[in-house]
Amino acid sequence: MKMGSQSCFKVLIICLIAIIGAANAQLQLGFYAKSCPKAEKIVLKYVHKHIPNAPSLAAALIRLHFHDCFVRGCDASVLLNATQSNPQAEKNSFPNLTLRGFEFIDKIKSLIEAECPGVVSCADILTLSARDSIHAVGGPFWNVPTGRRDGVRSKAADVFLGLPAPFHNVSTLLTLFGNVGLDANDLVLLSGAHTIGISHCASVSNRLYNFTGKLDQDPDLDSAYAKNLKTFKCKSISDQTTVLEMDPGSRNTFDLGYYKQVVKRRGLFESDAALLKSSTTRSIVAQHLQSTKKFFVEFAKSMEKMGRINVKVGTEGEIRKHCAFVN
Repeated sequence: MKMGSQSCFKVLIICLIAIIGAANAQLQLGFYAKSCPKAEKIVLKYVHKHIPNAPSLAAALIRLHFHDCFVRGCDASVLLNATQSNPQAEKNSFPNLTLRGFEFIDKIKSLIEAECPGVVSCADILTLSARDSIHAVGGPFWNVPTGRRDGVRSKAADVFLGLPAPFHNVSTLLTLFGNVGLDANDLVLLSGAHTIGISHCASVSNRLYNFTGKLDQDPDLDSAYAKNLKTFKCKSISDQTTVLEMDPGSRNTFDLGYYKQVVKRRGLFESDAALLKSSTTRSIVAQHLQSTKKFFVEFAKSMEKMGRINVKVGTEGEIRKHCAFVN
């Protein structure tokens, strides 16, 4: 074989190896079975120890995972702090200012680092924590494939490009979900996590006091419920801090309560009310109201699906030593 042919052959072999490596680099169950066999148990133990004492953190962790995955994929970029060279990270973006749970994830990361330094990604820890927190408040448990790697970019401006907002209509919501490979069923199912959610008067004040700029009320919000909110909770449009349960009476239990609120037109967000605006999503809501068991099964599928959005695997990204900083 001539020298030139040998060089071409070597290049071809290297390319084939790279292609095969990329094909094999994907999420898989038990990814850390050999490299850090106790990793998933460490997450599970910590979550189940602390969530029962602070159940509102379950909703916070699910929200953190959601906000991460919809912006550049599930790569833990939402956990990164701003730096001198990057003064506005994702967590500094307006929609993310009320996110919680960062210290919780940092603590789990420190426990795992003590067991297996530099092995388990923050992206996987966040994904596992979201699953375990749902289970800790009575929700389903499902197998989470792991092997995600951590991103190295976190820009506040990116958040506005893909993150669904509480004021979005059903058309916009379906578009944003579709952009990341999710569908109408996923929209309804993942919205179901609001059953353990809390919000603040700021998120509903316009619906109560100034929906179209004419000091009016949103007609899609049940009038009796709106009156109750105005009388006992959000007593003025300027109230930014009063806490509201998204599923009043059972916010600490993962159940069908959220859907029951939605069909009564008592969902807090415009995005909740939007689920009734499409015959497709309205039908899906009705279906899930029929069976808690089916809702749990389908919700788990959608969460697992969301956890695969634009993940970094193989040699992409890195395994952070601390979740708030790139290495």
